[in-house]
Amino acid sequence: MNDVNKQAGATGYDSDTLAVRTGVLRTEFNEHAEAMFLTSSFCFNSAAEAAERFANAEQGFVYSRFTNPTVAMFQSRLAAMEGGEACMATASGMSAIMSLVMSTLQAGDHMISSRAVFGATSTLFGNIFSRFGIETTFVDQDDIAGRKAAVRPNTKLFYLETPSNPLTEIADIAAIADIAHADGALLAVDNCFCSPALQRPLDFGADVVVHSATKYLDGQGRVLGGALVGSEEVIMGKVFPFVRTAGPTLSPFNAWVLLKGMETLGIRMERQSANALELARKLEAHPLVSKVFYPGLKSHPQHALAMKQQKSGGAIVSFELAGATPEAQRELAWRVIDGVRLCSITANLGDTRTTITHPASTTHGRIGAEARAAAGISEGLVRLAVGLESPRDIHADLMRGLDAGKP
Repeated sequence: MNDVNKQAGATGYDSDTLAVRTGVLRTEFNEHAEAMFLTSSFCFNSAAEAAERFANAEQGFVYSRFTNPTVAMFQSRLAAMEGGEACMATASGMSAIMSLVMSTLQAGDHMISSRAVFGATSTLFGNIFSRFGIETTFVDQDDIAGRKAAVRPNTKLFYLETPSNPLTEIADIAAIADIAHADGALLAVDNCFCSPALQRPLDFGADVVVHSATKYLDGQGRVLGGALVGSEEVIMGKVFPFVRTAGPTLSPFNAWVLLKGMETLGIRMERQSANALELARKLEAHPLVSKVFYPGLKSHPQHALAMKQQKSGGAIVSFELAGATPEAQRELAWRVIDGVRLCSITANLGDTRTTITHPASTTHGRIGAEARAAAGISEGLVRLAVGLESPRDIHADLMRGLDAGKP
């Protein structure tokens, strides 16, 4: 097989070129499009070769739980786009986070996470890993001093999302990397909202980049997938042995779909980000909207930092609706969401179709009211993941929803 990634990744191509040209393994048929290898196992020329492959003494494919050509193409492409040495694909974004923690920490270790993380991530850290002796301290997204104060002798991992879900809070990757590395810990950054088209955390000192490939890497809401990108030492030395044994495997079919989605990542993110900025500006002027959360707006408290780390503000816009009580806020938010006709009411994001959801009762509904309040997620918050439709049509649909929310 001819590995096109080796020739492209070494010559400094731009991200858009890497998204189209890297990570291609061609068979003897010399196909132009990536091949899909739907096989559970691979044959060997001899018993000795099989032994060498199983012992990792010889490179080659063994079993699709941990080695598959289509998955390897996805891994090579994403590693090239993120500027990492290696990538390990997983079945979903959550399985990527699980694989990271289970392969780099053990019972008695401590990690520091931003409070502003996806609801399932918060539950995984606070409720599930704690049962196995891994303790997590949650710190506000922009609290650098709080992170320093939270460090313990057994702190092994710092974790953050930037921008965060759903409030698009920005974390200073370089500053947090300095704190983590001063104490011998790793820094992992969830790059789901930006993707490598808009942000490359490794360039700012992160050790591992976490992806829910389900979102923007696919871009059309078709399949689940996850990935971790970083150094050979971390990804192949620590994560790979865990994934090989535990089996949170990305299917070859899903990998093939993700490969095709990544080819249009750059142009999708550019257009969706432009649409999001236009809508965010219009939402700021609406009387029912008390606050808009979007890093591309100059009113965002971390706008300057966002523009330093990101190429644009991204495609996620959250906005808050005023209300005298939490119950009144929720009622208003639900009326607005139920009033739209074009936007899809679903908690997924990263799709070409605009989606709208109420985080307090969906993505962050299981973390409890107290934890939501600490994270700033009110009952009046609505999250919009802006798609590729005409911004005029998306705006008209939102106005339909907001008109339905008027008393």
